[in-house]
Amino acid sequence: MNRQAQAAVLFLIGAALLHAGFTNLYLRYVKAGLQPLLLLSGGVLIAAALATVWYEWRERKGTGEGNRGVDPEDGHGHGHVHREPRVSWLLVLPLLALILVAPPALGSYSAMRTGTALQQPYGYNKLPATGPLRLNVVDYATRAVYDHGRLIAGRPIEITGFVALDKAGHPYLVRMALNCCAADAQPVKIALTGKIPPVLQPDKWLEVTGTYTARRTKDPVNNGPIPYLQVTAAATPVATPKDPYDESWNN
Repeated sequence: MNRQAQAAVLFLIGAALLHAGFTNLYLRYVKAGLQPLLLLSGGVLIAAALATVWYEWRERKGTGEGNRGVDPEDGHGHGHVHREPRVSWLLVLPLLALILVAPPALGSYSAMRTGTALQQPYGYNKLPATGPLRLNVVDYATRAVYDHGRLIAGRPIEITGFVALDKAGHPYLVRMALNCCAADAQPVKIALTGKIPPVLQPDKWLEVTGTYTARRTKDPVNNGPIPYLQVTAAATPVATPKDPYDESWNN
């Protein structure tokens, strides 16, 4: 691959990174906090592409375009051009995949084949004194398991997540927790009991209203703890959030 082609590939990759960084596409690959580094990487690649083109133009101008019989790469006047292996153009395929095919966020298939990633937190965020509690899946699960529902018992709780069903058809509300990127995403699960909707579709996002219950089960994959939520009202379908992953578990 000659320098012009290298510059073109660098420019396209940099432009793709900037496109992903300025849209929600990057959230399918990395956590939101890495957006500045992604944008910086795209800018550096574009700058490198432009510098490559400029150096190539300056080198050709210095050697003189009239000496067509001289190969500037080896300095010999044999008048031949070295051909680069065409297989190097396969490097463009991941770029096309990034631009043309946005992968869906990990869902119920991965969640039910991976053990819960629930971890005991260093502390808990302060809760409002009155009114319903709007908690994420990780926050409810950690409070239910490790704090035994001390500050959430008896209060209405609203939680949003996607539906997953085990082999027996038991429903779970799940969020995939990120450490760095989608490659290391792991599920945190809440088992549902009470007023469960009669028809649940895996991967559909729901907002569930319920209350804390001390009931628990164990994840059959890694034997980790899974708390229950007592559903007290009809679940409401919601749109897939802009950022489908939960990053609160390691904050």
